[in-house]
Amino acid sequence: MGGQKGIAFFYNFFSKKANLTIIATKDNDAVYAKGYTLLNILSTSKLRYINLFYFFRIRRIIKQKQITHLIIEHPYYGWLGILLKWFCKVKLIVHSHNIEALRFKSINKWWWSILWNYEKFTYKNANINFFITDEDKAFAIKKFNLKPANCHTITYGIEINEIPLPKQRQEAKETLQKLYQINVADKILLFNGTLDYKPNLDALDAILQNINPLLLSQEFFAYKIIICGKALPAHYNNLKDYISKNIIYAGFVDDINIYFKGADIFINPVIDGGGIKTKLVEALGNNLSSVSTQSGATGIPNAVTGNKMCIADEWPNFANAILQANTKETIPAAFFDYFYWDNIAAKAKLIIN
Repeated sequence: MGGQKGIAFFYNFFSKKANLTIIATKDNDAVYAKGYTLLNILSTSKLRYINLFYFFRIRRIIKQKQITHLIIEHPYYGWLGILLKWFCKVKLIVHSHNIEALRFKSINKWWWSILWNYEKFTYKNANINFFITDEDKAFAIKKFNLKPANCHTITYGIEINEIPLPKQRQEAKETLQKLYQINVADKILLFNGTLDYKPNLDALDAILQNINPLLLSQEFFAYKIIICGKALPAHYNNLKDYISKNIIYAGFVDDINIYFKGADIFINPVIDGGGIKTKLVEALGNNLSSVSTQSGATGIPNAVTGNKMCIADEWPNFANAILQANTKETIPAAFFDYFYWDNIAAKAKLIIN
């Protein structure tokens, strides 16, 4: 999932800038912990978020390793971070991936207002707050009454700092054509996401019910839409009813990068969920022309995307943007200046210093 990738890659690159110890759940694989010490001491149970005994164990680790800064991912361990800040004299950093209360409000969770107050309490007691987008940062400063000097944008990133070679894109496209028996003349459209997550499932419904019918009505537009993602609800029947309507359900794929390189257009009709849509960042980083809703493009400045990303909110306009997408455009170098993980990690380290 995008959030998990964001955490993993941030610390892989941040470990090149600072001496890190990561405290994680027991199911994390130490093989992937490169450049830092991994301590798998947290339970996988949801009760871990209220386990008071972690305070004593982590306090001991902080003292033994002479830790100066403590970063928590999301606000859920806010109570623990604040206690450790008070008793261990460390600086507390909250690394936010969404305004979590708003995300849960958007998917109709009744308890979102309780989380709102807890989230506010956590941010206000942190020394530094990292937000995933400028929009989230501005919102939090205003609504939670935070000090602007304590708030910074540390966005989601990508591992590459330049676009794939044309040969790599062509090889990936030929792989997809062969795998799914796609005609050479067909445009390949891509959507991916975890499909038991409501915002992604709503986006899939928009493709099936609104966008694809409009594309089908265009007699001279030859295309296939590939849907990647695990956990599609059973009642969708693996989209078998849509095979004749240019929809290919690939399910969970081993290497999504082949799809990002091989597709012609990425479509992102997401209308809620909050935060940054990591899949759109990765698509653009692979020089994939993209069509997105305004909400789906939150956190991606127009100034760094050139003509590679088109924004459309009404479904007829969205379909029309797909038809008119210029796949020959190239993403500007400024995109990689902003979204390359090493640059993001360097910015975070400079802020902490």
